[in-house]
Amino acid sequence: MITTILLFGLAAAVAEVLGGALILLRPTWPKRVQETLLALGAGFIIALVFFKLIPISFEQLGESAALYLVIGFSLIHFFEHTLVGHLHFGEETHSHVMVSRVASVSAFTGLLFHAFFDGFSISVGMQFDFLLGLLVFFGVLLHKLPEGLTIGSIMLAGGYSRRTVFLSALAIGAATVVGTCAVFFFSPADKQILGAALSISAGAAVYVGASDLIPEINKSEHRLPPFIVFFGMMLFYVSERLLEGWVR
Repeated sequence: MITTILLFGLAAAVAEVLGGALILLRPTWPKRVQETLLALGAGFIIALVFFKLIPISFEQLGESAALYLVIGFSLIHFFEHTLVGHLHFGEETHSHVMVSRVASVSAFTGLLFHAFFDGFSISVGMQFDFLLGLLVFFGVLLHKLPEGLTIGSIMLAGGYSRRTVFLSALAIGAATVVGTCAVFFFSPADKQILGAALSISAGAAVYVGASDLIPEINKSEHRLPPFIVFFGMMLFYVSERLLEGWVR
């Protein structure tokens, strides 16, 4: 099981690095591609949280799950928007946005912690229930490529070298793997600890979907991305049914 979880965490990390590499190959990567993937990911994650993660959290921990949900939500907010500068997704290759090196490093730091909790969520989901872990993995994977595009474009806009841009994407990918490994310190037999970790992941996922992704989608100049959010929710429903038949 540990090897399987690591492979899924590594796959998510590879998608991150691929996004950073694509920015180097084509700095003017179509914004609509990013917006579409972000919209699908947002819809999928929001459906995952409200249909699976939150109900299971309360089933495992009762009312105390609410505390861990708030902790997970607060941790992402603290690392992305309180400890470091304002973070947002989207291509940043224009001269009037985020060209400061300090701002670029702040965004990188925020995404680093964000990626850690991506890996953390995949791992705790799979340790709790393999089907749940697969659903979490797909939700993470959908926004990993645009996340890699984001950090690549931000670092380019900050005037960093192509090597630094690639290393930044690599570091964020590595943070995903570290987050995946972090949960191995929890005993799979201790359902209370895994339940608390799952609740923290659910709170973090709420923040990622509703605070990180949805606002960026709503800024789109096109009408399609906000509509695609609903396809992301339907994708969750279809994926769950298909995986249920395969895994069970």
